[in-house]
Amino acid sequence: MQTLTLALWQTPYAGSTADALQRLDATAAQARAQGADLLITPEMALTGYAIGPERVAALAQPCDGPLAHAVAAIAQRHGIAIVYGYSEHNPHGKPFNAAQAIDPEGVRLMNTRKTHLFGDMDRAQFSAGDTASQVFTWRGWQLGLLICYDVEFPEAVRGLALQGVGAVLVPTANMEPFDDVQRILLPARALENSVYLAYANACGFEDRTTYNGQSCVLSPDGHLLARAGAGGALLLATLDPALRQRSRGQSQLPWRRGALYGPLATG
Repeated sequence: MQTLTLALWQTPYAGSTADALQRLDATAAQARAQGADLLITPEMALTGYAIGPERVAALAQPCDGPLAHAVAAIAQRHGIAIVYGYSEHNPHGKPFNAAQAIDPEGVRLMNTRKTHLFGDMDRAQFSAGDTASQVFTWRGWQLGLLICYDVEFPEAVRGLALQGVGAVLVPTANMEPFDDVQRILLPARALENSVYLAYANACGFEDRTTYNGQSCVLSPDGHLLARAGAGGALLLATLDPALRQRSRGQSQLPWRRGALYGPLATG
């Protein structure tokens, strides 16, 4: 397993999907030029988040739709993997709040749906996903995807850790006044599961919502590797598999009583 350099794009939401794709293209080029292997966008980065049920539904697309093809072209053009948030069409109801990973060859690696909807706005705009996030493998790393509020539930990160995940990637749209998520919850999630955790947040304003920025990358021992401020930023951090292995060796996870709660994956 080799090191993995992540770029977290902390940005205000664009005014249109076309503008969002243009900005993603420029940011992917910048991230790759700075040595990033994988770029993570905020939650719903291609459409906007606090835009209302009608707009969310109008912009929804299937996971293999035109937006996916546009992101795949950007990934191929710049030779970088991309994890992005978007509105996924749901033929049976409100769209899903989704995130998808695409590799540098334009191949879709994984699609996941937000399972925990936060507040009235989320519930008005989206259907909740009903399947726990799974792990995908890329460049020798076992990676998992969660979306925003999902990471605040211990079971969500623990479920990925039990599948042997090395890093959890989180497109998010955390807002004021919930700074305790970055300050308290995320270090705890990383430490208690011996995983890297990358949290790519939005910033700026949208409707009556103020996003609190502070995108960050936590190491498997819960220490801060990188953190952005309140404004736009491209945050880079390199994940070292050796540190992950050392942290896992000191973790309480191997002593977890699997007969009661399920077995622990190796790796």
